[in-house]
Amino acid sequence: MAASTHTVTNQAPPLVGHDVFTSDRALAEAVERHLAPELLTEVRGDLTVLGRAAGSAQLQEWGERANANPPRLRTHDRYGHRIDEVEFDPAWHRLLGKSVEAGLTDAWGRPGGHVRRAAGFLVVSQVEAGHGCPLSMTHAAVPALRAEPELAEVWEPAAASHVYERELGPVAEKPGVLLGMAMTEKQGGSDVRANTTEARPLAADGEYVLTGHKWFCSAPMSDAFLVLAQAPAGLTCFLLPRVLADGSRNAFAIQRLKDKLGNRSNASAEVEFDGTTWARRVGEEGHGLRVIMGMVAATRVDCVLGSAALMRQAVAQAVHHCAYREAFGGPLAEKPLMRNVLADLALESEAATVLGMRLAAAYDAGTPQELALLRIAVPAAKYWVTKRCTPVVAEALECLGGNGYVEESGMPRLLRESPLNSVWEGSGNVQALDVVRALRTEPAALDAFLREVGAARGADHRLDRAIRGVLTELADLEGIEARARRLTERLALVLQGALLVRWAPPEVADAFCAARLGGDGGAAFGTLPHSLDLRALVERARVEA
Repeated sequence: MAASTHTVTNQAPPLVGHDVFTSDRALAEAVERHLAPELLTEVRGDLTVLGRAAGSAQLQEWGERANANPPRLRTHDRYGHRIDEVEFDPAWHRLLGKSVEAGLTDAWGRPGGHVRRAAGFLVVSQVEAGHGCPLSMTHAAVPALRAEPELAEVWEPAAASHVYERELGPVAEKPGVLLGMAMTEKQGGSDVRANTTEARPLAADGEYVLTGHKWFCSAPMSDAFLVLAQAPAGLTCFLLPRVLADGSRNAFAIQRLKDKLGNRSNASAEVEFDGTTWARRVGEEGHGLRVIMGMVAATRVDCVLGSAALMRQAVAQAVHHCAYREAFGGPLAEKPLMRNVLADLALESEAATVLGMRLAAAYDAGTPQELALLRIAVPAAKYWVTKRCTPVVAEALECLGGNGYVEESGMPRLLRESPLNSVWEGSGNVQALDVVRALRTEPAALDAFLREVGAARGADHRLDRAIRGVLTELADLEGIEARARRLTERLALVLQGALLVRWAPPEVADAFCAARLGGDGGAAFGTLPHSLDLRALVERARVEA
């Protein structure tokens, strides 16, 4: 018997059945801005298809199921043979297959590849962020593989394939592969030079066997891994396949899967190499850090994009809820104070998206100046955008009130995910020190950065003043390490401000320069100057489902 009082009213409908790509105005505009005109029709069509899929009830259900049913480790088969395999919910494989088919591991070999891939990655990461890890690793491995052309000739086409093949096998027999990474060791963390895994050369040139332990192995179900180990000439990069050319399994013992705060659908593992683990050298002995940094830089861009995706999804949910929820005589979104909160969150989300897409465009351009810009812009963006993610998601959750604190809303899943990208691929201090290193040793990087922000000079007095402030800080490098975080934050904010002044609608650029550069905003969200066009910012962020 139904209770007579149980009438459901004043609840926002689910945010479902929409196009995640085209409804994100900042993202759609970035794609148009950064792609050559002859590519736009094709790329917009592909991203629209992907965006509609990402906004569908089916893919949202896949994301929920993949998160609710974390991977499980199977060390042995029923007969007692060691297999070291990771089992995933079928929804995980469907999501990963959809993203691979959409070309999200294929950026390096096609025109506009990085921009189109970055946009797609930002779209699908809003469905379930965990499956972005193998996509990112596989994509980012390519520059490292190219240090060894013979390996790249075999593995790069397989990594860029649009075919997802989940079963392990020799690379020559697979239509597509996934690649992972294993650098971190328990005694070293981010200090990879402290790695103790040993690599002993075999008779055949470039072949080694490895002995050691990796504390974090990303995407352990992958077909091969880039690892660092100490060879006779020093720290060296290696490619370690799971299955050897003859079809036999390589010695790759998965000791356990990590029980993580978030990112539950994705497996992270501790792995052991027993002295018979076969690997192929990538690049020269002793140059491992230089080789692997190409992969690290590309995954750091994905950290920025992944955080931008989480922000976008959190803000979209908050604006959607407040547009439908009635309180105190009208929609929440129409209340001046809630409008301020939503506008402030939308501003942060758009700034993250514009910066992430600019990094992707620099990869596509590939000119010396653009690549020099990345040397400062990537660690600065990775530092700042990933750190802004958690407070954005937490505030967006609060916009839903108690509903946001309930698992069914999806907001707790976003909140648990939000700190990950700040930790992964080097935490905040590592990024800030990387910026300092570039400033000290690479004059072209600073010159490229100043040219980039200089393109917006004269358009807003608050931005101009912030640029002058950065130049003043850079004039005195004494004690710079202790203030590296402050400097990195300012570099990121100035870069975001310059990009928004050049490309965003005036109301967005004005709000950013006022609150983020001009000091006319508080420490919490919802403290924008009331004189700004806050309604326009909220409407721009709203999804029409």
